[in-house]
Amino acid sequence: MTDRRVVRWQDWAGEGIEHLVLRQDAAGIVAESTIITKIDGAPIALRYRIECDPSWCVHKLQTARIGADAIELASDGAGNWTDDAGIAQPQLTGAIDVDISATPFTNTLPILRLGLQPGKSAEILAVYVLAPDLTISIDRQRYTRLDTDGRRYRYESVDSDFTRDIEVDEQGLVVTYPGLFRRIA
Repeated sequence: MTDRRVVRWQDWAGEGIEHLVLRQDAAGIVAESTIITKIDGAPIALRYRIECDPSWCVHKLQTARIGADAIELASDGAGNWTDDAGIAQPQLTGAIDVDISATPFTNTLPILRLGLQPGKSAEILAVYVLAPDLTISIDRQRYTRLDTDGRRYRYESVDSDFTRDIEVDEQGLVVTYPGLFRRIA
C-alpha cells in the first residue's frame, strides 16, 4: 500500500510557495515538488525529485530551474555519488543526505533517517544545492532533537553560525522553520 501526502510551504516573506507530493511504500520514498518564489528579488521556479530507500537514505536527486539548468545525481546510499553520466563525484563522498536551499523538505531526510533520541545530536554531511544557480557543494550540519515527542529539532550549519530550531509534525515534515518557511497546507 502506498501512503501519499501533499504538503505546501510558503517562504517567510510570503512571496513564494512550494507544492510537494510525498509517496512512501515498502520499496521506498519519492518526493516530487515545484517551488515558485523569489531569491534576492528575482523570480525563480524550480522542481526536484528525491528518491530514498525505506530508511530515508537518498539514492537519487533530480533538480532543475524551470527553463534552465538541471542536475541529476545518484548515490549508493552510503555516501558515494555519480552524476547523470555515471561519473563518480568524489567531492561529495560521505554525504548521505541532500539539502536544497529553497525548500524545508530536505530537513526531513536526516531527521527521519537519524531517529535521534531526546537531547541527542548527530553531525552529517549533506550534498548542498544552492538556489537559484543550483551550485553543488558538501555541507557539514548538525541536528539535535530538543524534545521528547520528536517535534522540535535544532539545525546547525557546522561551518557557519547559522542555527534554527525547527518544528515538525508527527511525520517529520517541517511546520515552522523560523525566518525561512512555514507550512500552509
